Amino acid sequence: MSETATLDRTSARGPMKYRTIDADQHLNPPQTFWADYLPQRLRDLAPKIEHADDADYIVFEGQRRKLNLMSSQAGRTGQNFKMEGKLSDIRLGNFDAAARIADMDLDGVDAAVLYGGGPLGSANMDLYIESFRAYNRYLKDFCDHDRRRLCGVAYIPMRDVDESLMLLREAAELGFTTVNIPGFPQNPDITSARAQTGATTSMAAQAAALTGDPMAEKQYDDPEFDRFWAAAVDLNISLTVHLGGRIVRFTNKKRLLTDMLASKFAMAEVVSILILGGVFDRFPKLRFATIESGGGWMAFAADYMDRTWEKQRFWLGSELKNPPSFYMDQNIYTSFIHDRVAIETRNLPGARNIMWSTDYPHSETTFPDSAKWIDRIFEGVPEADRHMIMSERARQFFRVGE
Repeated sequence: MSETATLDRTSARGPMKYRTIDADQHLNPPQTFWADYLPQRLRDLAPKIEHADDADYIVFEGQRRKLNLMSSQAGRTGQNFKMEGKLSDIRLGNFDAAARIADMDLDGVDAAVLYGGGPLGSANMDLYIESFRAYNRYLKDFCDHDRRRLCGVAYIPMRDVDESLMLLREAAELGFTTVNIPGFPQNPDITSARAQTGATTSMAAQAAALTGDPMAEKQYDDPEFDRFWAAAVDLNISLTVHLGGRIVRFTNKKRLLTDMLASKFAMAEVVSILILGGVFDRFPKLRFATIESGGGWMAFAADYMDRTWEKQRFWLGSELKNPPSFYMDQNIYTSFIHDRVAIETRNLPGARNIMWSTDYPHSETTFPDSAKWIDRIFEGVPEADRHMIMSERARQFFRVGE
């Protein structure tokens, strides 16, 4: 174990008696990994890399596009973003486990929760579903480098409850303690979900998979999904949603920043469906987190739901046993990057389960200056509260190190 992984560590922030746990980091594996992890019958369909003087190109299902670097900006300043390029332009920590540990040491991070990597944006449903399984196997091998410090989150679709249950149990067998699902149930036909993004890049495909279909006839409070929630509780699996409650149009530069903001607030819809639909009354031990969504909105959402529920619950026939803020505090967690508002409101109803993250290596990451950001956003915060936000809640939710 490295010196930075000890429980009593001295860092740029001074002596600390707990492990610093980053609740949201990402992997960006080279597209060549698909051919190694997909079933033999599908490997000829995997993306291929073509090298050229101006960039590396990903060739997949009749399309040839430049390698997008949007999600691998760690180490670059805002003025030096490079949106397309070569694999050699990407920091090794994006896909090399030893290099990731070294970057964590550099940034004062003891353990990291890992997201990202799939699925493939294919209209071939066999390939699409197998790409979830392939990524989960890849992630398991990546985390095996140091399971005390690397905690992966498996990805599964939510097109069909039986399919999702199979993949949930498979993830548990691989040793995962957390599974990421779309913010809303998915349309069984991924081609229509891809069309919503207005793009066919792998990033757009992943965005569609992470968001799901907000207009789906059956949402997560429908009894159809109760078997899935019950299995998650029985398997002691935490569940997360990521990116946002709405699709970010990555190919529309004019709308990108607006979409990023709106996607965070849209997480309140995901949470409110579960709470107001009685999911947590039926499954009080279910742990659910919105990741990379910030936390400053949680106190407002809890207060607003409480007030409207109190006034409207009788004529609406609400059978909730407690005010919505009760379930926010009992079941709902969230992660933030540089959200001082979340920290300021941490003691308000519904807003206490916040977890710190760096978002390495995405464009919003605080790497390699996370110590400076921590000093800035945690100014005046008691050490006991820092411990909960930067370590203990993530340890409990993700079961880091187990």
